[in-house]
Amino acid sequence: MIPLSPATRIFLASGATDLRKSFEGLGDVVTHQFKEDPLSGHLFVFTNRRKNRLKLLYFDGTGVWVCAKRLMGQGCFAWPDTTEPGALRIAAEELTLLLTGLDLAKTQARPWWRKAA
Repeated sequence: MIPLSPATRIFLASGATDLRKSFEGLGDVVTHQFKEDPLSGHLFVFTNRRKNRLKLLYFDGTGVWVCAKRLMGQGCFAWPDTTEPGALRIAAEELTLLLTGLDLAKTQARPWWRKAA
């Protein structure tokens, strides 16, 4: 179980990632492309070119988790399009929508007040 506290930041890799990579390879992507620390306790999410697979990288304080999901059939994730290399930061609710098959581009957040980061 990966706990998602309000302090946990979630980063989506923009573009496709070679999902043959595992612990060290994905950690290198986080370090060099995202300019983040893979041992920070934040969650890093990657997808392949066809967007039918994803991997999560997470450090829980004792070790590193790599979790994978492969969609069956013709399904694909509605991965956000970004032109910037690196990572896109999203909220835990947006990750839930993405993993359940909803398109983030077609949803809108309510205009609630949020503390600036």
